[in-house]
Amino acid sequence: MTDRFVIIVPARAASTRLPNKPLAMINGKSLISRIIDLANSSNAMSSYIATDSIEIKDHAESLGANVVMTSDEHLSGMDRIAEAAKKINLPMNIPIINLQGDEPFMPLQIINKLPLLITKEVPISTACVSFNENMDVNNPNEVKVVRSNSKKAIYFSRSVIPNSFTFDYKNYLKHLGIYAYSNETLQMLSKLQPTANEKAERLEQLRFLDNGFNILVEDFEYDAPIGIDTPEDLEAAITFAKKND
Repeated sequence: MTDRFVIIVPARAASTRLPNKPLAMINGKSLISRIIDLANSSNAMSSYIATDSIEIKDHAESLGANVVMTSDEHLSGMDRIAEAAKKINLPMNIPIINLQGDEPFMPLQIINKLPLLITKEVPISTACVSFNENMDVNNPNEVKVVRSNSKKAIYFSRSVIPNSFTFDYKNYLKHLGIYAYSNETLQMLSKLQPTANEKAERLEQLRFLDNGFNILVEDFEYDAPIGIDTPEDLEAAITFAKKND
């Protein structure tokens, strides 16, 4: 696939576990500011913040970001960026990176590589890392993925999968909150109704699997805090930033 791609970041204020999360401060910089810097440092042709919050919009625009206002009724980040892509009028064949607004330390290697991995047969790519002793496999906020020998996703879950009678961290893969797909694929996905599995797990990627879309799950090495969902995650991110900024 082409190395030309666009980043769209879904950002909403109404997070139940960490309200107004995009504006949370991490060692002197807001979370959304770090995401904007990350997107600008990538190989993307352009990047956008998709939000339903005037406060987030004003803050992001003050930092020089492109902002697209979207509906406050979206149930997932994917649905939000699909609306943004329509409003921007992106070409249907352009690859889009769905970079979650709570992943400020996502390595550029992952962002730049995922668009290269999507194909006609496997139109969606995402990333994973192996669990280690510093991660809690039992934490439902740490999404697990099981994949085939060809790295295609079999299932994603907040539960511990696969079951293992002999515990070993390397048996478990943690899914990272980032996807690449063409705008055409994104628009197709956004028109699908949420499925029973998606509703049960609260994982939008299960909508893709339930409707027969192949997802390539590429593995990377990644030691930074992964995903900021709770006050505890935010504290871990602040500690990491103080050591690495």
